[in-house]
Amino acid sequence: MRTDFSYSNTLGWNTFPVPTLTDKNKADLTRCADDILLAREAHFPATIAELYDPEQMPADLREAHERNDETLERVYIGRRFRNDTERLEKLFELYTKAVAKKTKDVA
Repeated sequence: MRTDFSYSNTLGWNTFPVPTLTDKNKADLTRCADDILLAREAHFPATIAELYDPEQMPADLREAHERNDETLERVYIGRRFRNDTERLEKLFELYTKAVAKKTKDVA
């Protein structure tokens, strides 16, 4: 059984549209995931509930998630999203294209 990360824009839990990832994108996101896991491990034996309590979230874990967010947003539009509206607009744009392509492929 593999233990490395796998990236997919069609399979997974709560799938959302993801642009095509380059090898560099995958490497950057893998580094971010590793950093998040290392930050969690540094606070063992804290539970996930304790680690993600907004009032008590460790600074290193919050920073690791911020780096992950920035890295992922740069994959989508080359910079951070200005706000949630811009983020949702991009996700719906990609979703609409994916559905249209799937519908075209089926027809």
